[in-house]
Amino acid sequence: MADIGLQHSAAAFLKERLRGRLPQVGIILGSGLGNLAEQIQDRITVPYVSVPGFPAATAIGHKGNFISGVLGGKQVLAMQGRYHFYEGYGMDVVIMPIRIMAELGIKYLLVSNAVGSMNPGYDIGDLVLIRDHINLIPNSLIGPNREDLGPRFPDMTCAYDLELQERMVEIAESEGIAIRRGVYVSTSGPCYETPAEYRFFRAIGGDTVGMSVTPEVIAARHAGMRVLGMSVVTDVAHEAGDGYVTDENEIVRQADAAAHRMERLFSRLISSL
Repeated sequence: MADIGLQHSAAAFLKERLRGRLPQVGIILGSGLGNLAEQIQDRITVPYVSVPGFPAATAIGHKGNFISGVLGGKQVLAMQGRYHFYEGYGMDVVIMPIRIMAELGIKYLLVSNAVGSMNPGYDIGDLVLIRDHINLIPNSLIGPNREDLGPRFPDMTCAYDLELQERMVEIAESEGIAIRRGVYVSTSGPCYETPAEYRFFRAIGGDTVGMSVTPEVIAARHAGMRVLGMSVVTDVAHEAGDGYVTDENEIVRQADAAAHRMERLFSRLISSL
């Protein structure tokens, strides 16, 4: 378990660097989506490695910065990249940014990521609103409970806030941006899925699959945050022998191509909070 004192020190460091700003919304930008942070106005950039106790982000397409500023008329704190269980970090490190956001008073968390799809109705480039998840990564709350943040057994019936989902659907319709709604499956990675795994994830009710999000969402819900999640489909299920090879650089490219649509939706949603 991460040292609570270290988390308090990291939160105090960030608070000082933000020079009195009080962010209302936290944003986590996944693979290839970090450029969305460039739309934030009046930016203050804080590299992860400058924050006490924070390691470098090693995943491709993750720049490893906190970005403070204004988006949609609200003060936000965005993460350009995240920590993953597959990088070898313990869950205490993976969710430490979320717990620091909670200490800073952030009440809303918007998460994004790149995903593979096993839903035959989805195409590469689709935006998918996460309506629920199936977590196949070790639970991020294992260990002594942080009673100062939340209960030992937090309810996950509405892990992804229903009101925020409906508001996002209305915003997307008004913007003429097509979005889908699906169930997200999280795995530890770092290898991509086999055809049999894709079939299994589809059989248990999943539409998309990735290697992140759920540890952060569980920690955020534990701390009482309202959460909205959105994914970009960057690859789709294939069968062995069809010549398809999943390429991480292509995944980042596809996520980059969708970033401007997600920025419009996130900005509109934030302005409505």
